[in-house]
Amino acid sequence: MRLDRRFVIVVGCSLLWALVVASLFHRVARNAGASHEAGPGKTLVVAAQALPFGTVISAESVKTIQVPEGLFPKGGFSRKEDVLERSVVSSIEPDEPVVEVRIAAKGSGVGLSPMIPLGLRAMSVRVNDVVGVAGFVLPGMRVDVLVTGRPPGVNDAMTSTVLQNIPVLSAGQTIQADTKGQPISATVVTLLVSPAEAEALTLANSEGHIQLVLRNNTDRQLTRTPGRQSRELYAMQPPATAATAEAPGPGLARPRKVVPVPARTPAVSVAPVASPPVQHSDEVVMIRGNQKTVEPAPPRTAN
Repeated sequence: MRLDRRFVIVVGCSLLWALVVASLFHRVARNAGASHEAGPGKTLVVAAQALPFGTVISAESVKTIQVPEGLFPKGGFSRKEDVLERSVVSSIEPDEPVVEVRIAAKGSGVGLSPMIPLGLRAMSVRVNDVVGVAGFVLPGMRVDVLVTGRPPGVNDAMTSTVLQNIPVLSAGQTIQADTKGQPISATVVTLLVSPAEAEALTLANSEGHIQLVLRNNTDRQLTRTPGRQSRELYAMQPPATAATAEAPGPGLARPRKVVPVPARTPAVSVAPVASPPVQHSDEVVMIRGNQKTVEPAPPRTAN
């Protein structure tokens, strides 16, 4: 059986093209491997065991390996001495490189202190199992802080949002979240705040009653709220006084409320009218001998 000449040409060209492509890929792969093998190696410090959050790195907890210089991670270390006696601020798995962002700075201490970034403060607030989120809060979550009290010059209790999107550093004495996500029962929650937020939180804690509200960690939006008063819960109308007028904004004078005054009519003096003389009709008892009679007395005229 004779083969079609055109079919033979097509098959031959396809085989030739496949051979050329395979040869090119083989050459590129061999050059890449040769470059990695020929590249200089570099010492890298990695974890010899699991290093949970808060662990102080010791000489036995880390080891060194050789890696190509092109694979050396950013912030990595080549000497054990550079990572010893430093606290872990983010858990490190075995054989994972120890990098700068996963450990605290030298001399920053142990426990909660290395977790506090520069310029921020850690402040604890007291909560309970009924009010707040003490039974459901975990380190790393974010909360809003509400305060309930009576503002100066207001006779009604009011609830306002004081702080929003505040990170939780610890629940009680626990500074690491449970691996199974279980809630931590605690009466004290430590929050990460700025110095100005710490002042507001202290004032709210002393002037009223505070409560924590959990929020989604991915929700970073800040919402402005007017606050709520007790009368609004019972659909009560505010008292009709000038004090209920809306307060002006900062730097604006309070507008005066104009109250119409009715025109006064001239007073008319009325002379007193003399009353007519009062006639007194008195009775007189007359006794004549053994007879007693009652007769009207004669009327008296006014002088």
